[in-house]
Amino acid sequence: MRAVVLRRYGGPEELVVEETPDPVPGPGQVLVAVAVAGITFVETQIRADRGPRRAELPAILGNGVAGTVAAVGDGVDPALVGTRVVSTLDGYGGYAELAVASAADLLLVPAGLSQQSAVALLADGRTAVGLARAAAPRPGEWVLVEAAGGGVGSLLVQLAHAAGARVIGAAGSPAKRELAAGLGAELTADYTAPGWTDLVRAATGGLDVVFDGVGGELGASAQSLLKDGGRLSVYGMAGGPMTTPDPRVTAIPWPPVPLRELSAEALSRGAAGELHPVIGATYPLESAAEAHAAIEARTIPGKALLLPTTP
Repeated sequence: MRAVVLRRYGGPEELVVEETPDPVPGPGQVLVAVAVAGITFVETQIRADRGPRRAELPAILGNGVAGTVAAVGDGVDPALVGTRVVSTLDGYGGYAELAVASAADLLLVPAGLSQQSAVALLADGRTAVGLARAAAPRPGEWVLVEAAGGGVGSLLVQLAHAAGARVIGAAGSPAKRELAAGLGAELTADYTAPGWTDLVRAATGGLDVVFDGVGGELGASAQSLLKDGGRLSVYGMAGGPMTTPDPRVTAIPWPPVPLRELSAEALSRGAAGELHPVIGATYPLESAAEAHAAIEARTIPGKALLLPTTP
């Protein structure tokens, strides 16, 4: 099979397509013919050796895939062969034409949902649904979503808006702010502009909820906008160290809900037309390096996907 192999840490150019042996499903596993593989910002950090974990090289990156079950291992129902599925891969193996997944991690792609949308909703969707469940924005509350034009952020904008909250979509480019407005943000903010927090404070009088997936200076600035007792949901560090909650705010923990349940809810809501993943760009397997470079440059709204084979 063809796969994108990382043999040494470095820039996007270290992602090279090679011919590799076909993987074989073991007991409790299935072999998936990969139609779509998700790409995440964390994977760009892992490739550059500055992520939350290190890969054992050589490695095939990619955690979320959708495709068709091509074969099953011992103990797995052979009736799964030929079904459309989406699955996580325990962190690795997705940037390839074939991937091995645990049968316990498989979710059927709902009727009416494309495989591309299913991958876009798998990890980002469960993250957004879980965060929204825990923070529970209420009608009339002011909610700020950082990186509102990104994969998770664009979904959080939709979920907070659907809950009746007044959403502020914070993003660094006009295109991403326009996207957030189209998804339900009542106001948008350019967090690269000096004095952006003053404008938000003047418009709102203070925030009730902040969804912080960026951290660093931006996370600290956003937290300062919260009212006393306001709710801070921290889930990422794309722009610096994870934000440390201030004692005057309420830190929102991750909900005690199985990830599979959250993914299934995201897929169900997507199939029902209640949640719309934003797919900003798709790339053939040979262009994985280009995809990583674009994600690092933050030029892609929503989700970037690899298309290893024809869906």
